Amino acid sequence: MFMVILLAALAILAIASTIAALRTDGYRRIPTDWSRVPDRPVRPHTQPASTRS
Repeated sequence: MFMVILLAALAILAIASTIAALRTDGYRRIPTDWSRVPDRPVRPHTQPASTRS
């Protein structure tokens, strides 16, 4: 019986922690800081991907 109570308490704690994490995860739009993005070399000869019909 002790193990069942312990497992139920652990499940309740996990559910509460998940809800708290979802509420405070900070999921929002964040603008890109273009000064931190590395420059990529330009590839002059790119070929389109082949498609199979």
